[in-house]
Amino acid sequence: MLTQLTVSNYAIAERVELQFNKGMTAFTGETGAGKSIVLDALGLAMGGRADAGAVRHGAKRADITATFDVSGIPEAGDWLAQHELDDDNDCILRRVISKDGRSRAYINGQPCPLNHLKELGGLLMDIHSQHQHQSLLRKDTHRKLVDEFAGVEALAADTREAWKTWNQIRQRLTERRQNADEAEAKLQLLRYQVEELDRLALEDGEQEQLEQEQAQLSQADAVLHSSHQAALLCTEDETSAADLVRQALQQLEQLPVDVPALADTIQMLNEAQIQISEAGDNLRHFVEDYEADPARLAEVEERLSAIYQMARKHRITPEELPELHQRLSAELAELDGGEGSLEQLEAELESQRARFDDLACKLSEARAKAAAELDQRVAAELAQLSMPNMQFITHLNRSNGEEPMPHGLEEIEFLVSANPGQPARPLAKVASGGELSRISLAIQVVVAQTSTTPTLVFDEVDVGIGGGTAEVVGRLLRTLGSNGQVLCVTHLPQVAAQCHQHLFVSKFTEQDATFSKIETLDDHGRISEVARMLGGVDMTEHTIAHAREMFSKGQATHH
Repeated sequence: MLTQLTVSNYAIAERVELQFNKGMTAFTGETGAGKSIVLDALGLAMGGRADAGAVRHGAKRADITATFDVSGIPEAGDWLAQHELDDDNDCILRRVISKDGRSRAYINGQPCPLNHLKELGGLLMDIHSQHQHQSLLRKDTHRKLVDEFAGVEALAADTREAWKTWNQIRQRLTERRQNADEAEAKLQLLRYQVEELDRLALEDGEQEQLEQEQAQLSQADAVLHSSHQAALLCTEDETSAADLVRQALQQLEQLPVDVPALADTIQMLNEAQIQISEAGDNLRHFVEDYEADPARLAEVEERLSAIYQMARKHRITPEELPELHQRLSAELAELDGGEGSLEQLEAELESQRARFDDLACKLSEARAKAAAELDQRVAAELAQLSMPNMQFITHLNRSNGEEPMPHGLEEIEFLVSANPGQPARPLAKVASGGELSRISLAIQVVVAQTSTTPTLVFDEVDVGIGGGTAEVVGRLLRTLGSNGQVLCVTHLPQVAAQCHQHLFVSKFTEQDATFSKIETLDDHGRISEVARMLGGVDMTEHTIAHAREMFSKGQATHH
C-alpha cells in the first residue's frame, strides 16, 4: 500500500508531501490545476519514461519518492529479498530526473536499473488511465486482460517459452535441410580426420617419452664406449683411480710416527677406495648388459615421424593432437546421429511441439472458462453503468492453421453489440467515445477485483459519464477501495462524494511563477468542493445543501 509521496520540482509542483491511507482517495480541482501531476509522478516512480520537460522551470532536477508498506505483499517482499534490497516492511522507490533528461533510480536508497523499478512497481501498483481506452482497441490488450483475469500469466509465459523453443529447433532443422550437401561434406571430412587420429591413438605424454627413448637409442655406441673407458679409469688401468688412491694410503700408512690430524684423511681415502671399486663394478656390469637395439630405434623414429606428420597436417604442435582428437570426435558425434543431426532435431521438434500443444490446450481451457465469467461480470457492470442492452463478448478465435502461435491456440478479441438483434462487432467499429469509456471502466473494475495488486490508480476513467451512472462509478471505486487502496482523479461530484480521503488540487501564481498546491480536505472542505463541482463558481444554499446530502449519502455507502 502507498503510504507517502514526496514530489519536488516536478512540472508546476515545487514541493508536495502527501500521506495516504487505505480506501478510496479522490483528487479533484479545476481543469489545469495539476491533478494528474501526482499520478504522473507515481508513474515515474514506477519506472515510466521521463524527459527534461518533467523538471520544473528554473530547477536543476525533479525528485520523486514513493513509500510503500509491503507487509501484506509477499510477492514484493520476495522480490526485495531476492535482490538484497529488503528493509523491514518499508519499500522506498525514488526517481531523480535532471534538466538534461537523464534520470537515476533507487530502491531503499540503493541505485538500481530502471527495469527494476518497473518490475517491482508492477507488484505494488496498477495504473489505469484514460489513455488505456485506446489500448483497449488492440487485441494484445484483450489477451493480456483475459489472462490476468484467469490468473494464467505463468501458464501463458510457459506457453510462449515452449513456442520459442519449438521455433528455434524448427529454424535449426530448416537450416540443416537447406545445407544438407554442405553438412554431408563436412561430416565426411570429420569422419576421415577422426579415423586418422583414432589410428594414431596418441596418448598424453607419449611423444615426450618417445623423444627421450630415441635420444638414448641413437647414441648407444657412444654410451658403451664412454662407459667402458670410465670402468678402465676406475679400477682396471695401471694408473686407475683405485690404484692411485691405494698408493696414497700406502704413503700415509708408512709414516714414521702416528699423526692424529691425518686420521680423518686416511678414513676418507679408505671410503673413496671402496666407492671407486663399486663404481667400477657397476660400470662393468652396465657395459656387459647394455645392448644397442637398432630395430627399436627404427620403431621409435617411425612413431615420432607419424606424430610430427599429423601435427604438420593440422598445423598444430604435436602436444595439441590429443585435444584436437577429442574436439573433432565430439563434433562428429554431434553431427552424426547425436544432438544436431537431422533425426535428432526432428525428434526434438516433435517432442517440443507436443509440449507446446499440451500447455496451449490447458491455456485455452482456462481462457474459455474465464471468458465466460468475464462476459457475465462485465455485462453486470455495464448494466449498472446504464448500458443494459450492451452485449459484451470475449471471442476466442481458434486458428485453423497447423502453425503454432506464440500466445497459444487462439486470438482473443472483445466484441460488443450495442442493441439486441445486432451482431457483435469489434469495439473500434461499434463503441462511441462515451461508450468506450464506460466499457473500459467496467472491464477495469472487473479485472481489478481479481487483481492481487494492492494499490489501483484510475486517472479520469470516468470521462464522458454523468448523472446516475456517475454515482454508480463512485460506488464501484469505493467498493474497490474497501478491499485495498484506490487513487482516482475525477471531475464528477458523484464520485468525489464517495471517497474515503479527498485531496484538492489548486494552482496559484506568485512572482511570475506558477505553483501547484495539494491539500487534504476535512468534511467541511469536502462538502464545499463537491458543491463547487456541482454548481461552478456561484454556489447557492441549495447547491451546498445538495452537496451535503450527496456527501452524507456517499459516506454511508457500503458494499
